[in-house]
Amino acid sequence: MSMNVVTLLYLLASICFIQALKGLSHPTSSLRGSVFGMVGMALAVVTTLGLIAMLAPSSAAGGLGFVLAGLVVGGSIGAVMAKRVEMTKMPELVAFMHSMIGLAATCIAVAAIAEPHAFNIVEVGQAIPLGNRLELFIGTFVGAITFSGSVIAFGKLSGTYKFRLFQGAPVTFKGQHLFNLLLAIVMIGAGITFAFAPGSEPAWTPFIIMALVAFVLGVLIIIPIGGADMPVVVSMLNSYSGWAAAGIGFSLNNSMLIVAGSLVGSSGAILSYIMCKAMNRSFFNVILGGFGGTGTSVAGNGAQEQRPVKSGSADDAAFLLRNAETVIIVPGYGLAVARAQHALMELSEKLTHHGVNVKYAIHPVAGRMPGHMNVLLAEAEVPYEQVFEMESINNEFVQVDVVLVLGANDVVNPAARIAGSPIYGMPILEAYKAKTVIVNKRSMASGYAGLDNELFYMDKTMMVFGDAKKVIEQMLKAVE
Repeated sequence: MSMNVVTLLYLLASICFIQALKGLSHPTSSLRGSVFGMVGMALAVVTTLGLIAMLAPSSAAGGLGFVLAGLVVGGSIGAVMAKRVEMTKMPELVAFMHSMIGLAATCIAVAAIAEPHAFNIVEVGQAIPLGNRLELFIGTFVGAITFSGSVIAFGKLSGTYKFRLFQGAPVTFKGQHLFNLLLAIVMIGAGITFAFAPGSEPAWTPFIIMALVAFVLGVLIIIPIGGADMPVVVSMLNSYSGWAAAGIGFSLNNSMLIVAGSLVGSSGAILSYIMCKAMNRSFFNVILGGFGGTGTSVAGNGAQEQRPVKSGSADDAAFLLRNAETVIIVPGYGLAVARAQHALMELSEKLTHHGVNVKYAIHPVAGRMPGHMNVLLAEAEVPYEQVFEMESINNEFVQVDVVLVLGANDVVNPAARIAGSPIYGMPILEAYKAKTVIVNKRSMASGYAGLDNELFYMDKTMMVFGDAKKVIEQMLKAVE
């Protein structure tokens, strides 16, 4: 395999990755986008294996054996995890994958510094050039932050660990931001010392200090972020993992890694911006602490227990739905927890059969990761033409007969219209404008933001308490 062939194949793989992103931008083309992504990755892997054999023919057999063993083991673990993962656990899986990318980037940097000649960076005995040292420094600290930050995000998203750092509530302490700043200065200082160290031998001490501080910093920048901001954190870490890969790609002079990492990094950054805009928050505001830092959760829950609400049964809700002309369904994380998407699809079909115009409204930060609700509905084969984003459906709520809210909370909270509220200015689905609102929740517990939801106490709102799947199945029987 010649270098011209390698370059051509890497170019084809890059085109496939670009087409993958383009395809994933819309539900109807997402399958095609996934195929492009898989083809591109297959091309990149095969080409890289061929490149290894070409550059080091004498040691290729043994080296390729280890590489193939790693591919088989890692690929098998990934395939099993992806096959078994539940839809509610998809955000945790994404966070786990991000952590592995960050760790891989850090490990590759360590190996490249230890034996730069094995990566074709320099000849045996020569010093690593300054440019490569800077690239390795950047790739290492971004990868380390991505790894440890993703581990914390995994714990926060899971919600099953008692360890305080893994709980959804923000973890803050006095002087936290100043401490983070000092750590960042130490990290950058150690990295620059490593990069500009004289001599042919790598300066391991500042490099190790830089890497360890980066691991700690990754933890500290994620723990103060509350549950309401987790969709932004997921997309932000996605961006970090891409930049880490791109940085290592520059060090290894691997154009494919540079292109793929840049695509992931830039798309993740754009997605983070979109998420922040959907919550009317700046990116730096998210990093400096989440909604949960206001301490409103306990007070809000106490207030909820004392205020009366109008509640009804699943049969009452079914009666309202069947006699409506238009219905908008707002899915939330509670729907995913109950695994009720398939039952909801059946209910929608029954209502449509009875002449009801049914639509779905999706908020950009509904669920625990970007696009969570879209994937959930796609799994139940909800027709794409019935699913609408917030911007395109918000003006229809005022004319809708019934809005059915399933497990959503903050994304339909009218408190976003009240000055002084922690979520003031956050764009919401304007369900409160509908003629009638049905809300299904297990209890009156607050959402990620820890705020009371005024929608639940409106005269037009009927609360139906219970597990979403059981409630929807009871509605389905009543509609039939």
